[in-house]
Amino acid sequence: MDDATTARIVRAAPAVIDPSTLPDARKFLIFGIMAFGQFMALIDIQIVAASLNSVQAGLSAGPDEISWVQTGYLMAELVMIPFSAFLAQALSTRWLFALSAALFTLSSALCGLAWDIESMILFRVIQGFVGGAMVPTVFATGFAMFTGKQRAMIPAILGMVSVLAPTLGPTVGGWLTEIVGWRWIFYINIVPGILVTVLAIAVIRVDRPNLSMLGKIDYSHLLAMAVALGGLEYVLEEGPRHDWFGDPNITLAAWLAFVAFLLFLERSFRSAGPIVKLTPFRKPTFVFACVFNLVIGFGLYSATYLIPVYLGRVRGFNSLEIGTTVFVTGIAQILSTVIAARLSQSADPRYVITVGLGLFAASLWWTAHLTPDWGFYELLGPQLLRGFAIMLCIVPSVGMALSGFAMTELRYASGLFNLMRNLGGAIGIAVVNTWLGDQTRIHVARLGESLGESGRGAPDFVAGLAGQLAAVTPDPARALLMAQGELAQVVGRSALTSAFNESFQLMAWMFLAALVMVPFCRPAPLTGPAPVDAH
Repeated sequence: MDDATTARIVRAAPAVIDPSTLPDARKFLIFGIMAFGQFMALIDIQIVAASLNSVQAGLSAGPDEISWVQTGYLMAELVMIPFSAFLAQALSTRWLFALSAALFTLSSALCGLAWDIESMILFRVIQGFVGGAMVPTVFATGFAMFTGKQRAMIPAILGMVSVLAPTLGPTVGGWLTEIVGWRWIFYINIVPGILVTVLAIAVIRVDRPNLSMLGKIDYSHLLAMAVALGGLEYVLEEGPRHDWFGDPNITLAAWLAFVAFLLFLERSFRSAGPIVKLTPFRKPTFVFACVFNLVIGFGLYSATYLIPVYLGRVRGFNSLEIGTTVFVTGIAQILSTVIAARLSQSADPRYVITVGLGLFAASLWWTAHLTPDWGFYELLGPQLLRGFAIMLCIVPSVGMALSGFAMTELRYASGLFNLMRNLGGAIGIAVVNTWLGDQTRIHVARLGESLGESGRGAPDFVAGLAGQLAAVTPDPARALLMAQGELAQVVGRSALTSAFNESFQLMAWMFLAALVMVPFCRPAPLTGPAPVDAH
């Protein structure tokens, strides 16, 4: 073999870098930069939630159009999360993370400059796609760099970031919109994004690129994954609003997603250069951890979604009042992070996740006793318990999922594991939206029947209220209409509150059902050294 051939082989197969041998100060600096980038990407999922009305008004958009500001971001992020493992190998963690942060910052600025709803949706899709690479990359890098007790802290810190960012999103977005306008929910990313980009280029050195992989991309595999995940997100987002498969567009999207998923599986097993490897699923504990993460994502995102909707539609709170009410969940999450981190070093993760799932179910059941008058103080206890419990769910599930993998496979495992949480959230929001609509209609019908069977109760109430309103308007017919409208509003609020309660009960039973899987898990020790890739 001549020298030129040897040089080509060396370039094609870069030398191994063991990130666990880096100095501690360097590792913590790298981890801090990447964790902050992850926080930026995750908080932008929900930062527009409390400001959609303002964005809609500012861009003269319709109700159906404005929802795509959220949906477009989530669809694009879902595609990037599993794809990021391939890109991290090809470009290196350093350049993938720096490019992701830089393009995320640029797309954030473009979102703030959007001139109509079409441009906003396009820039949000780009923002979600490029930002999605930061989320799984930091999980894989953290587990590769740290060992022993230091690694035991990784699930706690990243778990806190994963749940705190979506929780704080509506609060931060509502506050910025009230103070300086909705465009600043995007402009606020510019300075931190530039700093993360510069520091990532200067500091992150945990692996080397293998640029030859870029010439081996299986584009059919990538397209199949994009269509499958994008189609699924479209069905889940639009289904509750358009009668699910009664709408031909949703039916077509579902079929396309199903066929694309079959092609994705075929390419995953038979392609010479798959962009996503499913080999982590060979480990049963990884499979169980992914199912746990699916359930956790369902409960986390659905509860984070339902409480603001209840406060807005039933209590009539504005965006700032909603953000102030849900903020306490984040405080409980921060406090429980320390406890979860300590337990991850000393207790069997199966016991920890059992307690976490049980407490989360208890918090949901507690919330399932809503009345139309619940506000900050009534929701304080259930939200604190839920915030405390979620860390006891996430920390052990992350440890069970990502322990024992070498760096290359660890990237794929991290992408697939994080994908499960986002899928759980998408499925959860779709399910609870459908449940809310169906159950509200059922309860309105039942309340109407009850009022009809109760003799003169409802007519007497309307007549009495109309008599009181006669002092406001001299027209008896108008007073009667106002009284009937008031009764309809009371009935609607009561029916909607009952539907909220049943949705929380449904989620509570789901968390209890997940406990059945706990005895079958065989978690790997979290404190052992990470296997090193061989080339």
